[in-house]
Amino acid sequence: MNDMKLLKRSLAVLMLCVFAAPLQAARKPNIIFIMTDDQGYGPVGAHGHPWIRTPELDKLHDQSIRFDRFMMGSTCAPSRAGIMTGVHSIKNGVTHTIYERERLNPKATTIPEVLEPAGYTSGYFGKWHLGDEDPYQPENRGFDEVFIHGAGGIGQAYKGSCADVPRNKYFDPVFKHNGTFVKTKGYCTDILFKATLGWIQSVKDSDRPFFAYLSTNAPHSPFVAPPEYQKYYEDRGFNKAAAGFYGMIEHIDVCMGQLFQQLETWGLLENTIVIFTSDNGTTTKGCGLKGKAGRPQVKLGVDPEGKPMMSYNAGMKGLKGTVEEGGVRVPFFVRWDGVIKEGRTVDRVVSYLDILPTLADFAGAELPGTQAFEGRSLKPLILEKDPVWADRLHFQHVTRWGLGANPDDFKWKDYSVRNQRFRLVEGVLYDMENDPGQTRDVTAEFPEVVSEMKAAYEKFWDESRPLMINDGAPLAKEKPFHVDYNAQKAGSGIPDWQGPALPWKDS
Repeated sequence: MNDMKLLKRSLAVLMLCVFAAPLQAARKPNIIFIMTDDQGYGPVGAHGHPWIRTPELDKLHDQSIRFDRFMMGSTCAPSRAGIMTGVHSIKNGVTHTIYERERLNPKATTIPEVLEPAGYTSGYFGKWHLGDEDPYQPENRGFDEVFIHGAGGIGQAYKGSCADVPRNKYFDPVFKHNGTFVKTKGYCTDILFKATLGWIQSVKDSDRPFFAYLSTNAPHSPFVAPPEYQKYYEDRGFNKAAAGFYGMIEHIDVCMGQLFQQLETWGLLENTIVIFTSDNGTTTKGCGLKGKAGRPQVKLGVDPEGKPMMSYNAGMKGLKGTVEEGGVRVPFFVRWDGVIKEGRTVDRVVSYLDILPTLADFAGAELPGTQAFEGRSLKPLILEKDPVWADRLHFQHVTRWGLGANPDDFKWKDYSVRNQRFRLVEGVLYDMENDPGQTRDVTAEFPEVVSEMKAAYEKFWDESRPLMINDGAPLAKEKPFHVDYNAQKAGSGIPDWQGPALPWKDS
């Protein structure tokens, strides 16, 4: 090879080295993770709901890989802890939604901390609920952009540190934007979708892929929907709470449609993974079902043709706050245009602990060896039609024992073990493949299964018990969102939020 050819080849190799990293980063998929609060599996038209209007979620269902046996925790903060770390909530100290027991272990590694070395920038929008004190806030857990409310719901306040801005409301709420409280104009769900899209707009043309985590507070209580959605159901005889709950879901659906329209306008859908889910089973208060078992069905109202509008939970036993199937089963849709070629249903039992490993796998991010991740990447189930997938056990516990109680007193209460076929609930075994509604106790028929599940659960509890670091922690004397909000109000004041310029139709 002559000197000129050698020089040209050397220059080509040099140029490849210079531009390979940015090109490789550009090929990494963007990730948008959307999670509603207390919606659960049932209130989606594509899941067989007889009267709810969710055309956008139904379309997403049809375009997605949908996991039809996806299990979350039974309440808000525990689910969020498992999602954020890929480790069961009680191994992160999260054993309640209040009493300082919603605080995520500061030593835990989070999704954005895993994605950042792979080149990602991350934003969090909406309900955080993993600690309101500064060390626990999302900006100190790896997120670059933060737009949140406090506590587990807008306007909530409890003993200790868990509290949102005083007297906050669903309309014109105050949010905390990168450390500064801002006054918004409009309905909370509209604002959260717009804040998310505004940030995406600001980073979409950079050389870094993005991870956007949108966690709506709707349809959590208080059940207040935008007026036209609220009125639609009240006019059909629904009580105020049920009208608000179902109205909030239908409004979320409209926002989902606007989000996809904007992503399509920006040309982002070809290289963006969009995930939709909910944080636990359907709420026990607004859905209209009676008791935590969710049975029997009840009449909520009457449709325009005079037919009764009955409550619906897809035939499952249990609602939020239980470890029955209906308390933890949620929708989980994964859309990725250009990669996922067709809608397909996966019936493997998987869980919220699988989210972090899955996102890391698709992002090309390494899982650090400093954390014992309990989840498993869902990539084979998403990309392969006949994947090899070993069965495993999923452990769940409601936790939520009282302030100052000994967790060991609740070891054998409100717990469940689930594999592909069976669910063990407090020592009672159900065959979920042949009896998905949990109507028949098969404990006596499969004693070996019961023994194996109990032994595995006991081992899980004994491993987890020393890691429940927030149990017994003293309640904080101050509520950070109250203190900081009042100080800012008295000082610089609460500025109006300058929302993004987007073609958005507010409710």
